Amino acid sequence: MVLRNFRFWAIEGFEKTLTVGKFLCFFHLSSSYLSTSAMAIGPSMIPTIDLTGNFVLVERISTHLGKVGSGDLVLLRSPENPRKLVIKRIIGMEGDTVTYLVKPYENYESRTIVVPKGRVWVEGDNKYNSHDSRNFGAVPYGLVEGRLFWRVKMHFFHPALSSTDTCITFFSVKTFSN
Repeated sequence: MVLRNFRFWAIEGFEKTLTVGKFLCFFHLSSSYLSTSAMAIGPSMIPTIDLTGNFVLVERISTHLGKVGSGDLVLLRSPENPRKLVIKRIIGMEGDTVTYLVKPYENYESRTIVVPKGRVWVEGDNKYNSHDSRNFGAVPYGLVEGRLFWRVKMHFFHPALSSTDTCITFFSVKTFSN
């Protein structure tokens, strides 16, 4: 009797563990190869992404297929700190000529470069407060994690973050496409 009871609970526990394992495998594969989510906070992408934060969805298929291009918003690993993920806009792909202001807040000195093979030139939308390719150069394409395709403003979820001009739209969704 005790052995039969133990066998029942052992099989039941194994089946539950297998179900959880399948879910974790599916979650890992989908977040590694299909899409992932991130919380975007900071001034470098104002006005596209709010200073107070946006929840963004990132699809990874375009990156794996080489289908990202100029104008796309991308999630990438920082070349200076690989543990940090940043969101920037692709300004130039390999072979493109890019002219940029060295320090837009100080003077109007500009430089022109040709983006090297296997690299992309990324910049934040807020040129005056962004640490991007103007600081660390063209980024290897391998650091690009995915392309942003959906953004949710967080005012709905965090009412304390909303200001008077954004309280009217508690929830807004922006789809990125080129």
